[in-house]
Amino acid sequence: MYRITIDRDACDGVFACLVRDGRFAEDGEGLATLDTAGPTELEVDDAHAVAATFDDDQRDDAEQAAAACPLDAIHVETVEEDATADASPAGDTEEVQP
Repeated sequence: MYRITIDRDACDGVFACLVRDGRFAEDGEGLATLDTAGPTELEVDDAHAVAATFDDDQRDDAEQAAAACPLDAIHVETVEEDATADASPAGDTEEVQP
């Protein structure tokens, strides 16, 4: 399992992520968001971050989208399956970049 988080304060609508992973989309404010389907729910943290947890084989696509973002607004991190029930809000689980 892995979590994709988009820092909406850092996003500037470049959308390099859209061409690397079809789950990324433009929202009504001209910023990147995640287009989730099925059992995956979009988590919103006071409109400053959006996140979703996935258990599929598309992690490479997500990592390519994160690497393509010139503003480092996208983070991909591993989520332990047991931790998802006790996960803190998306803002507290973002990967910290050195």
